[in-house]
Amino acid sequence: MSDLSISDARADLAKAVTRAKKSPVTISRHGKPIAVLINPSLFEKFVESIEELEDIAAFDEAISDRDPTIPWEQVKKDLGLL
Repeated sequence: MSDLSISDARADLAKAVTRAKKSPVTISRHGKPIAVLINPSLFEKFVESIEELEDIAAFDEAISDRDPTIPWEQVKKDLGLL
């Protein structure tokens, strides 16, 4: 991962974007990171990973729920599907 100051990134955005194609580029202000430029495919992988983790957490929560279940036939009746 490379690092650019915000003024350097502003002065040559094309260069920062080109560098981000190869590996993430951290943009810093006063030595502190404020943003990261990343390749779109890497961004998609991050989003997919986050969604997968959210699904796993929801599944784990549903499995740990100790409330009684509702029979499928009752659900269909309640929704007027029968």
